[in-house]
Amino acid sequence: MTTLLLLGAVMMFLAVALGAFGAHALKKKLSEDMMKIFQTGIQYHIAHALGLLLLGLISAQTESASLIVLAGWFLFAGIILFSGSLYALSLTGIRKLGAITPLGGVAFLIGWVITAIAVI
Repeated sequence: MTTLLLLGAVMMFLAVALGAFGAHALKKKLSEDMMKIFQTGIQYHIAHALGLLLLGLISAQTESASLIVLAGWFLFAGIILFSGSLYALSLTGIRKLGAITPLGGVAFLIGWVITAIAVI
């Protein structure tokens, strides 16, 4: 429980900091296309950081806490792979980094499937 709550809080902090950085420091430096990619990374980062916080709370209320924690680690991996690859792609312009993004999406999906299994 505590681990997921801590991860969620740290990930939310980073999402807000990166979002502010993007809105202020990158807005005039990135093309419109690259800015949209960066913002997509922020959007998924925030959504899944909130998911980590939610899973931290759920893990204290269920007998399937170990599955919930596992789901949380998949969400965390998804943030790193999905959002991280979008941040890197938008900042460097290296399109090949986009090949990593689907791995993060799969990690998100696995995390949510494990969550569904845990609460059933």
